[in-house]
Amino acid sequence: MANLGKRTTAAREAFAGKSNLTVEEAVALVKGNAKAKFDETVEIAVVLGVDPRHADQMVRGVVGLPNGTGKNVRVAVFARGPKAEEAQAAGADIVGAEDLMEVVQGGTIDFDRCIATPDMMPVVGRLGKVLGPRNLMPNPKVGTVTMDVAQAVQNAKGGEVQFKVEKAGVVHAGVGKASFDEGKLVENVRAFMDAVLKARPAGAKGAYVQKIALSSTMGPGVTISVDNAAAQ
Repeated sequence: MANLGKRTTAAREAFAGKSNLTVEEAVALVKGNAKAKFDETVEIAVVLGVDPRHADQMVRGVVGLPNGTGKNVRVAVFARGPKAEEAQAAGADIVGAEDLMEVVQGGTIDFDRCIATPDMMPVVGRLGKVLGPRNLMPNPKVGTVTMDVAQAVQNAKGGEVQFKVEKAGVVHAGVGKASFDEGKLVENVRAFMDAVLKARPAGAKGAYVQKIALSSTMGPGVTISVDNAAAQ
């Protein structure tokens, strides 16, 4: 515990008085102070000037991070017949239909991404109260309701990140691991921010991006200059 306290104190001192950094400066600071015994995730949180209670201010999207997430993504696919076989061949971890629905209804959710063929949506629809709050409900807008299940599985496994604004107007995601090269983390941060900017809804008024913070799993956060965050 003493070592943990020392690391926390040192990290806070390193971050003290620093704000509105460039993406490069923020990445270097966060990466340099990720001292946990495991490979920490580098996380981004973006405060948006939207009220997601209004349909025309909802923000959601998907982005393929150029350098992946560093995370082993477990993928479940709702499909039957040849499409189920296609999903398995593409590397899906769990494939099923009504049987998978019953497993999920029973409280077992052993996956990070859920994909479904269109014909399976009446079955998947029964899981809305379970999958919805976890942002796992398949949706055609982000490519998880599709007949091309093989491509969807490959995208999910290859570093694709989905994002959706929460009630408080915040979007967050993991954009890599602390072990990544700084340059790769910078590219991922800029790609994510570019996708968030492109997802600006018609109903957003005033300043769309209000605050951006970067942190590691166990470390403090630092703010990034809004003007510096998009892809360059």
